[in-house]
Amino acid sequence: MAKLFLVRHGKSTWNDLGLWTGHTDVELTPEGEEEARRAGLALRQEVIHRAHVSPLKRTRQTLSHIQTVLELPELDVQEHPAIMERHYGIHTGKNKWQVKEEIGEEAFQSIRRGWDTPIPEGETLKDVYERVKPYYEEHIKSDLMSSRNVLVVAHGNSLRALVKHLENLSEEEVVGVEIATGEVHCYTLDDNGAVVDKVILPSAQS
Repeated sequence: MAKLFLVRHGKSTWNDLGLWTGHTDVELTPEGEEEARRAGLALRQEVIHRAHVSPLKRTRQTLSHIQTVLELPELDVQEHPAIMERHYGIHTGKNKWQVKEEIGEEAFQSIRRGWDTPIPEGETLKDVYERVKPYYEEHIKSDLMSSRNVLVVAHGNSLRALVKHLENLSEEEVVGVEIATGEVHCYTLDDNGAVVDKVILPSAQS
């Protein structure tokens, strides 16, 4: 048995402003730093053998705070763009709620949560899935099947894509998946890499 921990980065400066961030390399807010520390505290009873992180600042900063809390400065960390956030194309930098007013609730939710809703110059969630799934299969699953615990610090949509794969969700079911900033999802997997349990670890005050 092994555990896979999924952590969405803490709140970023653009999260705070309600802007679609995508690949824009923004930093954590003070609140986001606190969320990252609380994620570390939620993991304090766990053993972590390796971590995977997106190259964007907000994920690397989140992982750094987790490592500090857990006193794991020498943790083996693999950084890769395959687990970066969805690219929002022409909507990058736009205020989500202003876009919602302009295009209406149904179209907004389709862009925000839909499986294969295209954005000019950007990606769909399906596109994200098609880069996240191979990365998981090639770089993460083998550790889990060898009873090594793995931490993945990434983004709302790259983690939603991974959750779809882990839980074998339908295209309709993944629409309802949402992971809050700083939230820790813990999966237990058997030696064949199949999920046998999932819990959301309770947040703790730092």
